[in-house]
Amino acid sequence: MTSELVIRALVEDEAREVFTSLSDPGLVGRPLADPPFNAYETRAAGGEYRPDWTFVAERDGTVVARAAFWAGPDDDEPVALDWFDFTDPAAGVALLREAPLRADYELLLPPGWRDSPAVREAARARVEAATEAGWTPLVERHRYLWTPRCGLPERTGRLVLRPEPDDEVVLDVLRRVHGDTLDQHARRAVEQGGVDLAAREEMDFFRWCPSPREWLRLAYTPGGELVGIQVPAENMTTPVVGFIGVVPEQRGHGYGYDLLVECTRDLVDHGAERIAAATDVGNVPMAKGFALAGYPVTQHRFRMTRPGGAA
Repeated sequence: MTSELVIRALVEDEAREVFTSLSDPGLVGRPLADPPFNAYETRAAGGEYRPDWTFVAERDGTVVARAAFWAGPDDDEPVALDWFDFTDPAAGVALLREAPLRADYELLLPPGWRDSPAVREAARARVEAATEAGWTPLVERHRYLWTPRCGLPERTGRLVLRPEPDDEVVLDVLRRVHGDTLDQHARRAVEQGGVDLAAREEMDFFRWCPSPREWLRLAYTPGGELVGIQVPAENMTTPVVGFIGVVPEQRGHGYGYDLLVECTRDLVDHGAERIAAATDVGNVPMAKGFALAGYPVTQHRFRMTRPGGAA
């Protein structure tokens, strides 16, 4: 006879001990993140997680599934489902279904993860459980991490970068970029609310980042024609390539690489010693740009849309 499954949120004085009691080999998921973000710690202990946003499923007092949602310090709703692990797949499905929170799930995987049977199976189990619980596969992404030993790419000199303080001007550029885009997150937004929603979601992300709005730059040819936009940024943990976009009429000339170089050098000028970035696996032009600029692939990420779609 199977014991009753108990699903509950955690509280501060037990959170880390209970959450980390689940046996997991760490082949996929948050254990692959950069230290110290590969360990579960509550905010009170100097970490990233809220106990009341952390859930476990237990049988006879033993944790058989766990999930932890993450958000920035000022967010009222979760931004991501960061942790999702289980020793009992059915318990994992039940946990996600009963947890009162919803957010997109991003499963961290090593590069070339499909080449390892053990890693492939661990990924498959989590994706299938999340799918059964109502999440929908969206996109696979490359994650990059630049450090000084990668070498600092030289500016091409083909672009003129200018600050643009007017949000409406920036939104118009973003609408043009997303009118024809390879980015699946933007395509999802376009399907749900048109290019205006896609543009406003990008602006919301820029505002969410703690880095100064003034870092944003629009790019022009020396003759004054608009080329696109680049946004060096910092998220809650590290400097990032926040956004690179080329307007449709300027594509095919390698300007995405120029913008990436400008973004990289801007971040270094602001003191960055490491720069994180990501692009969809299917965005071949951008992936080529990252490779040319010396960004190595450090992770593969499998993104799933929360039940009910994006926030």
